[in-house]
Amino acid sequence: MPYHTLPYNQSLALLTDLYQLTMAYGYWKAGVDGQEAVFHLTFRQHPFQGGFAIACGLAYVIDYLEHFALDESDITYLASLKGNDGKPLFEREFLAYLGGMHFACDIDAIPEGAVVFPHEPLIRVQGPIVQCQILETVLLNILNFQTLIATKAARMAIATRGEPVLEFGLRRAQGIDGALAASRAAFIGGCAATSNVLAGKLFGIPVKGTHAHSWVMSFDDEQEAFKAYAKAMPNNCVFLVDTYDTLDGVRKAAEAGKWLRSQGHEMIGIRLDSGDLAYLSIEARKILDEAGFPKAVIVASNDLDETIIDSLKDQGATISVWGVGTKLVTGDSQPALGGVYKLSAIRQPGGEWRYKVKLSEQSIKVSNPGIQQVRRYRSVTENLADVIYDANTDLTGGCIMIDPLDMTRQKRIPGDTTFTDLLIPIFRNGRLVYDLPPLPKIKARAQEELKGFHTGIKRFVNPHQYPVGLEKSLYALKTDLILRSREVTLA
Repeated sequence: MPYHTLPYNQSLALLTDLYQLTMAYGYWKAGVDGQEAVFHLTFRQHPFQGGFAIACGLAYVIDYLEHFALDESDITYLASLKGNDGKPLFEREFLAYLGGMHFACDIDAIPEGAVVFPHEPLIRVQGPIVQCQILETVLLNILNFQTLIATKAARMAIATRGEPVLEFGLRRAQGIDGALAASRAAFIGGCAATSNVLAGKLFGIPVKGTHAHSWVMSFDDEQEAFKAYAKAMPNNCVFLVDTYDTLDGVRKAAEAGKWLRSQGHEMIGIRLDSGDLAYLSIEARKILDEAGFPKAVIVASNDLDETIIDSLKDQGATISVWGVGTKLVTGDSQPALGGVYKLSAIRQPGGEWRYKVKLSEQSIKVSNPGIQQVRRYRSVTENLADVIYDANTDLTGGCIMIDPLDMTRQKRIPGDTTFTDLLIPIFRNGRLVYDLPPLPKIKARAQEELKGFHTGIKRFVNPHQYPVGLEKSLYALKTDLILRSREVTLA
């Protein structure tokens, strides 16, 4: 089934910031629009103060780039923009240039579902500088959000210790786009299903849901409401029991379950949506077991996140399915991943690359130069380290990696160590060369990848720092570029 990740019937080519277009105009006016550039999209710190992230959003990127072109309505709109002198912001010739532009970049990316770390390029874009520049905003928009949500979902799945997580965030998500993207990213990160029916249709994600408090309130009696629902949906009965008195509601659900069983069906379970979930789930389990429903599940919701789930597990809660919404699809404690997109190399067509570095008073904001690749080294049992290196560097004999923020932290990697290069070709000269896996395989990749890392990186408090660094010669190049940019000599 093909992906349909962008539910619009119009061009999205202008989904960019104005300053991308003013820079593109500047390149064109200066006669340097023919230059070739390399940009990398990275993030600087782990989300949620954790120890890892899950790459997500590549399918949206592919969808966008396959349809990237400015149509007549885009050009008409741009022609209407005025400068502060009241004259057109862009010349007609430049607009004709944009209108005739065909996507011609090379894109390499880390596949969705991969475990990734700060400073590693999630995407490398190489091509005409105007196109690379215009793509900055949309790439950040897509990958920042979806990587954030996939990571949050993975953390919640870790917290449940193998029990299913259901994504219930549609009504609290940041608009239609945010809801759909969040449902997909949450599934990749580890959620078993979603309440979002459109996401189910578009992406093939399993959908789950039963009834709300309004169903119970619309009847004069809670018992009557449960029985009516059992009659209407005998194959989908999870009874929401906390409309009035929770434990009394569990008893009434059990009675409805007995009636359902007499009709040849079995209730799935109950849902708790308020109160002391540890205590209530333990007591509800007793009631259900005594009533003859030991297999009935207890679903819990109510503003859950990974820390609350972890605490409930430690308290002995008998919850077996976890419904999460607001704190998952909004990212809750961290509203954005904080990804950045930086120029790292530039050249005239057919010329030599000139490597670039962006300086800052904050060392964490100093960019990495080069045409970057990430090599993940591993032992028989687990991953050992990730090395960011220039793609033109031969690492056959092994390498020395250096922490980009602390040169005293170094690690030698022998040449015979098993490895995988993470960035793989997605587009070549604007043509898609990558077969996007089905969504279940992307999700399976995330689960399998997490197994390959030490459990310490998955801790919620003071997680282990997985080794990631620059290959020694790339670190030396970066240092030299910094010193030259600051007009400092080593003499």
